[in-house]
Amino acid sequence: MIDADTLTMLHEARAAEKAQALFYRALAAEAEQRGDAAHAERFNDLHADEQHHLSRLTARLLELGSPLAELGGMQGERVGMEGWEPAARSREEAEIVRYEALLGRSPDEQTAALLREIVETERNHARELGGKWTPA
Repeated sequence: MIDADTLTMLHEARAAEKAQALFYRALAAEAEQRGDAAHAERFNDLHADEQHHLSRLTARLLELGSPLAELGGMQGERVGMEGWEPAARSREEAEIVRYEALLGRSPDEQTAALLREIVETERNHARELGGKWTPA
């Protein structure tokens, strides 16, 4: 059983993953527009990982019987390719803090396993600023 505060934090993490996916998708679109295939691939890989986290958190919240907030109208932060690295690193570090805090709340084992998987990916993102760390 997950307490109400932990459940709220899981919903916040889900919304943050949506924001993160939008952040990387915007960067990928800019790179594609510029004809920068290497950066486009890098951003699309990061986007895919964040989208995967969003999907996994959504599924877990549904398994817990928690109604989901509509995230379709969210807007992502836009920084542009010139300033993306410090912004991305800061965002990834914030995600690590978020998931470590969630793990510190001692959720049920199924949720904890999911959070451990996500935080490991986020650590890789922060270190490498690259994606494709999530298992298919």
